Amino acid sequence: MEVSAHAAADHGTDAWRIELRSTLALAWPLILANLTQQLIQATDVLLIGRLGPTQLAGATLGLNLTWVFSIFLLGLITASSPMMATALGQRFNAVRDVRRTFRAGLWLIVIVMLPYWLLLWNAGKLMLAFGLSPELASLGQQFLRAYMWLVAPWLLFQLLRNFVAAVERPRIVLWLSIAGIALNALVSWSLIFGHFGLPALGIVGSGLGSTITWLVLCGALIVTTSTDRKFRRFHLFGHWWRFDRQRTLAMVRLGWPIGATMGLEIGVFALAAYFMGWIGAPAVAAHAIALQLAALTFMVPLGLGQAATVRVGLALGRRDEAGITRAGWTAWAMGVLFMATMALAMWSFPRQLVTLFLDDVPVNAAVIALAVSFLRVAAAFQLVDGAQVIGAGMLRGLHDTRWPLLFALVGYWVVGLGVGAWLAFGRDWKGVGIWVGLASGLAAVASLMLVRWMLRGRLRLTVQQRAAAS
Repeated sequence: MEVSAHAAADHGTDAWRIELRSTLALAWPLILANLTQQLIQATDVLLIGRLGPTQLAGATLGLNLTWVFSIFLLGLITASSPMMATALGQRFNAVRDVRRTFRAGLWLIVIVMLPYWLLLWNAGKLMLAFGLSPELASLGQQFLRAYMWLVAPWLLFQLLRNFVAAVERPRIVLWLSIAGIALNALVSWSLIFGHFGLPALGIVGSGLGSTITWLVLCGALIVTTSTDRKFRRFHLFGHWWRFDRQRTLAMVRLGWPIGATMGLEIGVFALAAYFMGWIGAPAVAAHAIALQLAALTFMVPLGLGQAATVRVGLALGRRDEAGITRAGWTAWAMGVLFMATMALAMWSFPRQLVTLFLDDVPVNAAVIALAVSFLRVAAAFQLVDGAQVIGAGMLRGLHDTRWPLLFALVGYWVVGLGVGAWLAFGRDWKGVGIWVGLASGLAAVASLMLVRWMLRGRLRLTVQQRAAAS
């Protein structure tokens, strides 16, 4: 009896060790791909920052407006990840099922693009309606009219990325993303400042450079998934013109809460940037730098959350409740440990990190001081930021998306926005108050996500979703 108990313990330890290796094997290319894709945007911030704080503020406000809507659309597409993973967990050779889901994602991109482009073309009017100065609204509009064309190839790239992650072959996305950093830096630098005989287009050049970069990356990933022997058996683009109403509606039903949840999070950060705009252009520029640094560290738990979605989804398809438990907690523990390390670094070296983005000269002193104060608060919420995004990925693997949407609504827009506005304008904490509010909202969402995951058995989430996945 003692021997069998010991063997069972060994078996349990081995299962956790195997899960750790599997999660790492899937997550590290996703993490590095996230990081490199964020570095593409960070490159734009670095280059635009050399034009001056006002240009950086205008482009930042334009980007924040774009991301609110783009992230919602990304959420619709993100539904393809658990759908593909669950199908492959049920049956390894689920070629037709995976292709149907991919084709539904293609159609969603086609359907949403024209109205979205029209919205972005006229975004300057929205920025004025938010009370921004005509100068900042004009700069933001100029940037967006060059930048907006990358949305379609960027979304298609993410859809293809979900596919290669679901089949647990994500490394190609990493290599393409690394190449994208160099390509974007070269093209944007040339177009912003006028090198290699090209005109100096300023922030418009940054938008055009990013568009060119994502067109190239998307084209390369299409070629790879269509020709590589590991991927081509799925014939992803086969009969792409056939509209699959049933599968498209299924993706919308699963994806709109994901998109709304992600949009609510990005939206509260975007609105925080507009609050900064009411305080002044230096506050906007400082907010952009601090947020860029926080976003870079966020790429690690984001990748772990994406891996958790796939690993939990595969276990769900196999009807393996113990596997679901291991997949979720393994990713969560890794992410929180990493973010604790990053919090320590941000708290210890804030000025050195901020001056990577702005020259440490007297004219930038006010922006640097503000960014340092914001970054100290950002250090405090690193843990909860990682916990909430991995928690969302764990629940997403169970096809549980409606309650996380409610958590985001309450956490970000009631707690986060309420506390931030009160501290910033009621208590005159200004920009620091806004960042404390953001941290409060993240903490609320992280707590709610974790409680729901821990109660998944009592709530019969795996039983309900098991039936749905069948």
